[in-house]
Amino acid sequence: MVWLLWLSLVHASTGANLRGAWREAARGDTPAAILKAFHDGVLKPFNPSLLQRFPRDALGSWVVLEPTSPESGQDRVLSIYPEPMGSITLYGDNGPIRTLALDDFTAPLHGHGRLAFRLTSGSGGAEPILLKFEHSDMLSAPERFELQNLDDYLQQDSNWLAFATACFAVMVAMALMALCFAIMLRDMTFAWYTGYMLCYAVVQSIQTGFLFHPLGLSWLAGSEWLVGSSAVALSVSFAALFINRFCDLQRHAPALRVSIIALGFAMPLIVILRCSQVPALVLMAQTLVNPVLIIGAFLLLFTALVAAARGSRQAWFFLVGWTPLLVLTAMTSAQVTGALPSLDWLNDASIAMGAFEAIVLSLGLADRALTMRRDRDSVRVLADRDALTNLLNRRAWTEAANSMLAEAIDKGLPIALLFLDLDHFKVLNDRQGHAAGDRALVTVSEVLSTELRPNDLLGRYGGEEFVAMLHGVNQEQAVQVATRLCRRVHRLEIPVDQSDLFLSVSIGLAMRSMGDTLETLVERADQAMYYVKLNGRNQVHTFERRADMVGTSYKSRPANESGR
Repeated sequence: MVWLLWLSLVHASTGANLRGAWREAARGDTPAAILKAFHDGVLKPFNPSLLQRFPRDALGSWVVLEPTSPESGQDRVLSIYPEPMGSITLYGDNGPIRTLALDDFTAPLHGHGRLAFRLTSGSGGAEPILLKFEHSDMLSAPERFELQNLDDYLQQDSNWLAFATACFAVMVAMALMALCFAIMLRDMTFAWYTGYMLCYAVVQSIQTGFLFHPLGLSWLAGSEWLVGSSAVALSVSFAALFINRFCDLQRHAPALRVSIIALGFAMPLIVILRCSQVPALVLMAQTLVNPVLIIGAFLLLFTALVAAARGSRQAWFFLVGWTPLLVLTAMTSAQVTGALPSLDWLNDASIAMGAFEAIVLSLGLADRALTMRRDRDSVRVLADRDALTNLLNRRAWTEAANSMLAEAIDKGLPIALLFLDLDHFKVLNDRQGHAAGDRALVTVSEVLSTELRPNDLLGRYGGEEFVAMLHGVNQEQAVQVATRLCRRVHRLEIPVDQSDLFLSVSIGLAMRSMGDTLETLVERADQAMYYVKLNGRNQVHTFERRADMVGTSYKSRPANESGR
């Protein structure tokens, strides 16, 4: 994968080898005494190229690093990775040189994702380097050390900066895009995703120092631990609320839905307790947060597995994005206890996996949106179509016919409306049953659909009545079409009873005239159809309204009349 290539570039070691030793600080310690103890071999040895945890809960810890391959005559950089949450002091022969921390903005050389001490060429190439890990109430994570010449350090630092910037840019871009969709679609699923992704980006940017260098958010200095722990808790809360809607737990995992929603509201409550500044409440929050986080993370994983097993397509997207992060988090937690000391890339892998999860969940949201759109379109089709004949029902046909009529009026095109009613259909139903009647309706509707053009509008008006709007045809052409429909239906030879009587259709025709609405057009075609019913059936009659005549006249054309 691409991110593995990035990590290989970021963690490519080009610096000199180091030998290290350490011990916890005690009262009365002096830099000279610690260096003497180092030369005497009293301190605990460790490999600086592997992750090592140094306690800070008392007075801190002393660390001595000795280059095994000195490089004189050029500036070097001592980097400490990952960037520790507390401060570290670098000592020299004449007292402390400087103290660096995650939120320091005064150092001439800022490390990105690590602390960096620049050692000038005049400091000696093989002299031991003495560090003091100062006391801190924050949890101490393991660190490793690397000594490089300045050019190699700057190259590695620029690689990491490009890598981290790309990952954070992906997370923030996906989150902001989801926020736009949340506003446009009024769908809280996108909003919960936005909150989750932004909180995770804040967590990673604090742990790596990205918020301070290069972003330079100095106003967060001193409160990074509170902001980071709050962001962790809120990210789990947003993830719980997100998975509830994203994976449709009400449908696929209703038994777990209550627990997930409870988790979503419990985490903000813990954050509120932590920020209350009431000692008892703060202690309660600190006691609860880690157990709830662990339980919540595995609850989300288990819920996604259950939802996926029960048919939730989106749950698989959540699992693909969430599981690698959960594994990396577990491995990083194990490093605090001394496990996996050689896997120093886990912190950067968490950033890469955050970007990967952002992309996967965004694809899942897109898939969800497309699925919902398909479902909505299917429901709309079912709502617009007659269940038996699959023609437009009366409501849908009326909406489409109004649009067609308005377009024809704007363009000055002729419109013909046919009102069709099956002859003797009630007799067929009474004597052969409703199943036979349904089959006859389906057959007739298929014939009508075949005979009409694709741009003609055919619908079932109700019962055995059909309507058709013919676009861009004059009266003679409309009569020919209607006559052809009469013939085709009659040639189906659908028997009505035991006699030689077959199903046929009576058609009334009305042409659009000035001032017509759909209602008046349907009314005139309906009147023409009733005239057919009263005068022999199985033929076409045209309703005509003339300005120089009062009343109504009809032109009829029987089905057996010849036409073009």
